[in-house]
Amino acid sequence: MTPKTLHIAKDYAGMSLAADRFVAKELRRKGKALVCLATGESPEGLYRLMVERFHENPGLFGETRFIKLDEWGGLAMSDPGSCEAYVQERVLRPLKITRGRYFGWNSQPKNPVAECLRVADWLVANGPVDINILGIGRNGHLGLNEPAATLQAGPHVAVLSKTSMGHSMLSSRKGAVEYGLTLGMGDLMQSRKIVMLVSGRHKAAPLRRMLSGEITTRFPASLLMGHPELHVFCDESAAALLPSSSSS
Repeated sequence: MTPKTLHIAKDYAGMSLAADRFVAKELRRKGKALVCLATGESPEGLYRLMVERFHENPGLFGETRFIKLDEWGGLAMSDPGSCEAYVQERVLRPLKITRGRYFGWNSQPKNPVAECLRVADWLVANGPVDINILGIGRNGHLGLNEPAATLQAGPHVAVLSKTSMGHSMLSSRKGAVEYGLTLGMGDLMQSRKIVMLVSGRHKAAPLRRMLSGEITTRFPASLLMGHPELHVFCDESAAALLPSSSSS
């Protein structure tokens, strides 16, 4: 199994540009698309380019809907380390997305399990995701779907690994993270198209393992290899350990 697209760019900027062109093409094809937003360093360049496109052509995003992939349970929504603060600052406010076109996790729900049911019900009524923007964790986690003997299909409360707790986003947090909230692997696999962004030498080993062909819940990203519309965008540093036959 191989991704439908493996695009290897020279650097992070080139990777982001290729992904932006892909997303823009999909939005022209389906203006009411539901886009799932990951957070972190990997998609930042893509989001900046999306904002630039908005300034040139606001109509491209006029009907686009967005959903937040995951959240750090326990942080205030306004906490600078929260996923909410990230997507508001980098995507939603710059693109002038109205409340009715965005759905996200509550980071401090009274009942985390009930919050998962709320998200699951929304997806049944409004999904599936059309374009799912993802990064890959060093341990293969996707969103906050952590390596385990079994993985959950739907929105769920996640026990966070040391790898996730060391995420660069949390360096700016003010509150304490107690757990994770995330869409499940079934939600990701039901997405119509997946845009995987992988950048930097520190992601070379995870990318190689994902593309190796071994499918295991101990490395959640490997399950994406069974998706018919997996599009991987990476830079040369992240592709450094791939076989020489790999091409863009």
